Amino acid sequence: MVVRRRASYVRRVSIWITRFDPPAANPSGLVRVAVKDAIDMAGVITTAGCVAVRDRATLAASDARCLAGVRSAGAYIVGKTTLTELCVSPAGDNATFGTPVNPVAPDRIPGGSSSGSAVAVANGEADIGLGTDTGGSVRIPAACCAIVGLKTTWGRVPTEGVWPLAPSLDTVGPMARDVAGVVTGMRLLEPDWTVASRPARRVGRLRIDGVDPAVEEVVDAALHAVGLTVREVRLPGWEQTYDALDTIILGELWRAHHSLLDADGVGEFVSGGLCAGRDITEQQLAEAMVTRAAWQAEVAAALDEVDVLALPTLVASPPLLTAFAGFPLTRLTAPFNLAGVPAISMPIPSPDFPVPASLQLVGPMYGEGLLCATGLAIESALNNSETRIRRQSRYGHSEAPTTIP
Repeated sequence: MVVRRRASYVRRVSIWITRFDPPAANPSGLVRVAVKDAIDMAGVITTAGCVAVRDRATLAASDARCLAGVRSAGAYIVGKTTLTELCVSPAGDNATFGTPVNPVAPDRIPGGSSSGSAVAVANGEADIGLGTDTGGSVRIPAACCAIVGLKTTWGRVPTEGVWPLAPSLDTVGPMARDVAGVVTGMRLLEPDWTVASRPARRVGRLRIDGVDPAVEEVVDAALHAVGLTVREVRLPGWEQTYDALDTIILGELWRAHHSLLDADGVGEFVSGGLCAGRDITEQQLAEAMVTRAAWQAEVAAALDEVDVLALPTLVASPPLLTAFAGFPLTRLTAPFNLAGVPAISMPIPSPDFPVPASLQLVGPMYGEGLLCATGLAIESALNNSETRIRRQSRYGHSEAPTTIP
């Protein structure tokens, strides 16, 4: 279906770059979908959050392939959401189109690059948010806004018609307020997809240097509350992933978008990335791909020993809008983009945190069904645990603990 509804293009909208009028028939009964403005919609320009791209753009001739299920389901696309320029930054800021306000903690970053879609879900303006994830850009804003986000297996969801950042890493995935909503989002992206019949039974607990001990504690408490069988695992190649991933992202950014270097309307951060990518040689890219293959094999071997891996999504609470420079936002997410495997991020109870901590579960290739089944089980157990704690406290049988028992 070609979109011909009225659209408005506004420079200073914090969440929406383009809004659409609701359908005349039963809009309240339709699933509301927010689409990141890196995804083509027929009859609408795609800005990729960049003035230079917007000013050069023509109306998209057709939808991106990933929207086929959204259309066939008759969902209501509420609008196209803001993002960081060219999907490059994980902070969620955009000086031109506006930085969405994090509804959970307005003084903190919303996370990016899929910031608008995450905030639209978190504040109730959409049921499902579609984003892209190249180094964490679905999981990071989900964690910052205390919602659920799913990075899909590389290559599972078609990316034709999606603005490329690094094509060998780019993925499309859903965000929602809970795991059930992400299940709905996956079925919009892949109508025949199903949740696994049972959750994971063996969980590999991964610990990475530099994580706030308080975050590690609440992740451990959540896994303990669910009663999962947890064992410690190590991935010795972890630290070698960052240079390889940076080489691939910057090298592919340059190769896809070198014409934007020095163009009017391109920001300083993106220009710096393009300049860095220009210096990456084909030999360096080839060496990064060798590192990638070794890392993929290491992650696959670990997932032969356990069903899923578990770790936080962020190393600490999301940073303040005034102090996010230098915060390692992608430290716990980007290595799994290099591996190509799926990963889900979900909020967990975190007393005294400014934003609930986020648990990240990582599954084998095409293991989205297992991740969602496990996420549903964890969500249910944590909800029941909190309910039990509240009831006991109300009737004087016990004190409410500061963490999940």
